[in-house]
Amino acid sequence: MTYCQQCLKKQQRINELEGEIVLLKAKLRYQERTAKEGFFGSSTPSSKIPVKPNSQRAHQHNRGGGKVGHKGHGRASISEQDADKVEKIHIGNTCPDCGSTLEEKGTRARTVIDCQPVKMKKVVYHLERKRCPKCKNLISARVPGVFAKCLYSNQLLTYVAVQHYIYGNTLGQIEKQTGIGYSSLVDAMHQLSKRLKDVPNALIEAYRGSEVKHADETGWRTNGNNGYAWLFCTPKISIFRVRRTRSASVPREVFGEKSLPGVLVVDRYNGYNKMPCSIQYCYAHLLRTVKDLEKDFPENAEVKSFVEALAPQLTNAISLRTLDITDRQFKRQAAKIKNEILNIVNRHAKHPAIQKIQDIFREKADRLYHWADDHNVPADNNLAERELRPLVIARKISFGSQSDTGAKTREILMTALHTLKKRTPDITIAFKSALDRLAETENVDPYKAIFSFDSS
Repeated sequence: MTYCQQCLKKQQRINELEGEIVLLKAKLRYQERTAKEGFFGSSTPSSKIPVKPNSQRAHQHNRGGGKVGHKGHGRASISEQDADKVEKIHIGNTCPDCGSTLEEKGTRARTVIDCQPVKMKKVVYHLERKRCPKCKNLISARVPGVFAKCLYSNQLLTYVAVQHYIYGNTLGQIEKQTGIGYSSLVDAMHQLSKRLKDVPNALIEAYRGSEVKHADETGWRTNGNNGYAWLFCTPKISIFRVRRTRSASVPREVFGEKSLPGVLVVDRYNGYNKMPCSIQYCYAHLLRTVKDLEKDFPENAEVKSFVEALAPQLTNAISLRTLDITDRQFKRQAAKIKNEILNIVNRHAKHPAIQKIQDIFREKADRLYHWADDHNVPADNNLAERELRPLVIARKISFGSQSDTGAKTREILMTALHTLKKRTPDITIAFKSALDRLAETENVDPYKAIFSFDSS
C-alpha cells in the first residue's frame, strides 16, 4: 500500500490546526462567560455578576409593580379582639366651618400600625437588706432580670444579641440606637458568650444523632487573616464554627470518630468525605456542573443530548420531596428517576467532558442515591446554603471578626440563637426568659435554661 508523503503531512497539519481552533474557541467561550457570568462562572454570587440580565437594554423597559388589570387585595383591617389598644377619638360639638351643632352619626373604625421607639431606661434600684437574728446572715434583695455585677439588663442583652446575630444589624447601628458605646456592647457580648459556652457541645451531641444532617462553609476573616466559617445544621439545630482552616479537622471536631447514624448532605468538597456516616452529594451542584457542559461546548451534539437527558432528571430528584404524595408513590417515582439517571450515566460516551461527569456517578454511587431510599433525605443542600446567607451578608458588612475572641463569641451566640429561632415563634421572648432563669439560679445548665421548653 502506497501513500503520498506530502498529502500525509498536509493532513497532519490540518488536524493540528483543527485542534488549535477547538482550543481557541474554548478559550474564547471561557472569556465570554467570565465577562458575562463572573470569575466563578455559574457559581458566581449574584452580587458579583458583571452584567445582570435585567440590566440589558432589551429588559430595561420592563416596569415593576402590579400590572394593569391586576386585582389588588387592599389593606387588611384588624378586629378589636386582635388589637393591642382600642381608643375612641372625639371631636367637638360644633361645625368648624359654620358653627352649627353637630348630630351624632356613630363611629368609623380605622386601623393604624404603631411602634415604640428604642429608648434606654436608666433605673436605680434600692435593694432592701435584712439580717437574720438567728444565723446572722445578711439577706439582700436581688434585681429581677439582671445578672450579678452586670450593668445591662437581660432585656437589653437580648435586644443587642438578637439584633446583631439574628437580624444582622451592626454594633455601630445598635450603638446609635441605644447610646451605649461600641466597646461596651462588644464586652457585653463577650461576657454573654462565656455564660453560654457549653451550649454548642450539647447541640453537637444532638446533631450527631440526627437522621439527616447538613454542612457547608464560607470564607471568613479573623483579625485580618483568611479563614472559614462552618455551619452544621438540621431543621432543628444550627452549629457554627469559625476556624483558620478549611481542612477536614473542623468537621471531624463536630462528628467525632465513632460511627454515626443518618445521612450527611453536602457538596463534593473532600473535607467531608471521611466523616463517620453516610453521605449524600448535593444534586444542585451537580446540576450546575452538567448545565455548564452545554455552555462550554455549545456546538457539540453529543454534549447537548447528554445535558438535555440528565439535567431534567436531576431537577426531578431535587423537587420530588416537595410533592404532596404518599411514601409509596414517592418510592415508585424515586426508583424511576434513579433508573433514568443510571441509564444516562452508564451509556457509552465519546466526549471526555461527558465521561468526566459519568465517572462521578459511577465511582461515587454510594453517595448519590440516599434521597431515593428515604423520603426525609433531600437531594440538595439548600437548607445549609440558605442558613449561611446571613453570615455571608455579615461578612460583606463587617469584613469578618476583629479578634479570635470575637470569632469565638460569634460562633457561640449564633449557635444558641439560630437554634432557638428554629424552635420558638418569638426568639426575643424565649431568649430573655432563658437569661432570666440563668440569672435567678447560679448552677443551672445553660442548655436546659434555653431549651427547657423543647424536647427536640
